[in-house]
Amino acid sequence: QVQLVESGGGLVQAGGSLRLSCTASGNIERINRMGWFRQPPGKQRELVAAITSAGSTNYADSVKGRFTISKNNTKYSVYLQMNSLKPEDTAVYYCRSGPGPTLWYNSWGQGTQVTVSS
Repeated sequence: QVQLVESGGGLVQAGGSLRLSCTASGNIERINRMGWFRQPPGKQRELVAAITSAGSTNYADSVKGRFTISKNNTKYSVYLQMNSLKPEDTAVYYCRSGPGPTLWYNSWGQGTQVTVSS
């Protein structure tokens, strides 16, 4: 099983920036993809960005050009640089890992709260 720990959330004004971090531990040798999801208040959890072990990335349309996902294979860590934040980016952000390009493990981190004030 994979354990995930997120950090870096907080309160920021619209237009500001935050950087989220996530580190995986446990059964990490089968991880081939890591990503960030978010769950706004009263809404379903959604994929924000993902990155494969080869470095391929994909983003939700709502964050393209503002968010950047990156990784550190040595530490099995993934980061999310969030710029030009908007109030609608307010959510709990979760890290997730998976063994392949279309699969995710069921385990989630505890999440980190991001609040963007207008």
